[in-house]
This record gives sequence, C-alpha cells and structure tokens, in this order.
Amino acid sequence: MGRHQESQDWAFSTMCWYAVFIWFGASLFSQSLYMAFNGTPYDANLLLKSAGPFAWIVIGVEIIVWAFLAFAIGGKFVNRIHVPTQEIPASEQITPQT
Repeated sequence: MGRHQESQDWAFSTMCWYAVFIWFGASLFSQSLYMAFNGTPYDANLLLKSAGPFAWIVIGVEIIVWAFLAFAIGGKFVNRIHVPTQEIPASEQITPQT
C-alpha cells in the first residue's frame, strides 16, 4: 500500500492519431460492407438527407479530423525543413559496440 504508482497519460497528439485511424478504418469498413451488400458505394446526398439536422455535426467532426491530419502532417513537414538533421555517417565509419 505504500507504493505510489504514477499513471502515464497519453499525449493529446497520440489520442488524435488514434481517433484518425479509427475514423478512417470505420469509414473504410463501413463502405466496403455497404458495397458488398448493395454493389455500389454510398450515395452522399442520400446519406446527408437521412442524417437530417445532425448531418452538419457529422460534417463538422469530419472536417475537424481532416484538419488535424493536415496540420499534423504539415507540421511534421515544416519541422523537417526548418530543423537541420545530422547526416548519417557512412557505414565504414561506424564502429561496433562492445
């Protein structure tokens, strides 16, 4: 009972990446299942009509997910350009570790 364990919370970016992967996977699985039964992909207009007033909420959530993805990839790209990376030494210069 005397031990104190620290719980490590996930970083916000990690949770967002998981959300993107789950969103993409669920969309892909749902579309493939729909095509297996009906032979054609979703009709976007029919989907939006069936969602009714909640369609704008779904569209908003999807825009937020795609915006996060764009900013995350764009941020990595900009960081790669602005931060100088050290060159990898040639394999002849690497000494084995003992």
